Amino acid sequence: MQIVSFARAGYTGEIVKVEADLRRGIPAIDIVGLPDGAVREARERMRVAIRNSGLDFPRERILINLSPADLKKEGGSFDLPIALGVLAASEGNVPEGEAILVLGELELSGTVRPVRGVLAAVARAQEAGIADFILPAENLEEARLLGAPARGARNLAEALNAYHEICSIRALCGSDAETEGSGDADGAKDISAENNAEEPRWRSYRLGYEDVRGQERLVRGLQIAAAGGHHLVAWGPPGCGKSLALGRFDCLLPDMDRKTALEATRIHSIAGTLEADFSNGSRALLSRPPFRQPHQNASLEGMIGGGKHCLPGEISLAHGGTLFLDEAAQFRSGVLQALRTPLETGTVTLSRAGKNETFPADFQLLMALNPCPCGHFGESGRVCTCGPEAVDRYWKRLAGPLLDRMDIRVPLSAPEGESFADPGRAPDTESLRREIDRARRMQRERGAVLNGKLAPGDIEKLCVLSESAQALFGKGMETARLSGRGGHGVLKVSRTIADMEGSVLIEEEHLMEAFQFRRWSGLLPDFLS
Repeated sequence: MQIVSFARAGYTGEIVKVEADLRRGIPAIDIVGLPDGAVREARERMRVAIRNSGLDFPRERILINLSPADLKKEGGSFDLPIALGVLAASEGNVPEGEAILVLGELELSGTVRPVRGVLAAVARAQEAGIADFILPAENLEEARLLGAPARGARNLAEALNAYHEICSIRALCGSDAETEGSGDADGAKDISAENNAEEPRWRSYRLGYEDVRGQERLVRGLQIAAAGGHHLVAWGPPGCGKSLALGRFDCLLPDMDRKTALEATRIHSIAGTLEADFSNGSRALLSRPPFRQPHQNASLEGMIGGGKHCLPGEISLAHGGTLFLDEAAQFRSGVLQALRTPLETGTVTLSRAGKNETFPADFQLLMALNPCPCGHFGESGRVCTCGPEAVDRYWKRLAGPLLDRMDIRVPLSAPEGESFADPGRAPDTESLRREIDRARRMQRERGAVLNGKLAPGDIEKLCVLSESAQALFGKGMETARLSGRGGHGVLKVSRTIADMEGSVLIEEEHLMEAFQFRRWSGLLPDFLS
């Protein structure tokens, strides 16, 4: 059996062949194939781990080759495959035929430590036709998600036994035989079935919208955004409830479908951000849409991704979920402008060392900001200390092209005392979810993506207006002086509002509400009109 491992490089990564050659000479261990410091140190870890596991370490000169040679190998996940390669070579086991993927970091005692990126490694190996896996026991849940009959190893001795069993089964049954795991494949099927339901599933939240008072228009905008996958921007004075309402947006979203959940889990596996336990009983699968809220000091690399290891950034970690930029005008201008292409394509391509790596980045963007640097521009009863030029510079940090992609715009003011004190006027989260569920069900029945992601060619086919609505749309486009993207945004939002009411046609009232959510406040700078 040929031992292979995995090098994290972007979203897909690369399969790495691990070869060990023993020859006569002064005992020494050499590792070639562009290893980094952690991989070079594996020779000492695996030497001691083999001896402390009660196994014989070969006395010959050892050469370990990691191919392809031009790909940098990084991290501790190469410890276990290197150790098994050396032990197999010392037994005279010439690697050939079928490959087996091995991952794991070794402690000096021989204990196998978990590693990150296992889901990405197993997915890439399955694409390459590899069917056998030896992984750290703590990483088995990730392999199960893809139906891989992986064997878990808690220490080096268990890993070696698993390797011998796989070799014996292959020798007896031939290359087409399926490796017999210890019930892992069945576990994977159960998890797959659990997470492949077409109907959305909801989670119970301790915090909903019951205590968000006096901002009915904002809550309505968030409900429409959740129903159709639209981007939203809200602005208003400090303390009016922007961050409170937008920060609870994820409670309006149903679980991700299985395909998106696997993509999101793969990204978080590469980034090493998978949680230890989840409410659905799985230790690996992300069923809930991610909700990412980066700090205003986030760098371009932190937001988009990249760096030495070409890791995913915040926009990829938000794939399938939401990216919330609180105090959006405080982010660096270059960071904000870098969001424009991913918002259109749903992916981000990173270029590093002559290679391009593409990560999924299909997310909803929510932005909250003050109307000016001091926060009191246009607020009744308060004095704004910012001059007109300061207000212009403040909003121009976001720039028109990015704001033009925000289908829902919500101006806010401080809540009135009567609405703030009346508990009977508080939104009901379950009622909001029912209309969102109705809208998403209609979108699934049409077989299309969410309305917010509709391509221009699909808008004409799916956003069918009634006769009276057609006349209103033409007048509204002229009055509001909307661009082509702006007109499409109005149609997509009105389609979502109609779906929430179960209407096949877009009527006048749906279109009027969509136009209202497209308008900027008359107090804002002229370039936003």
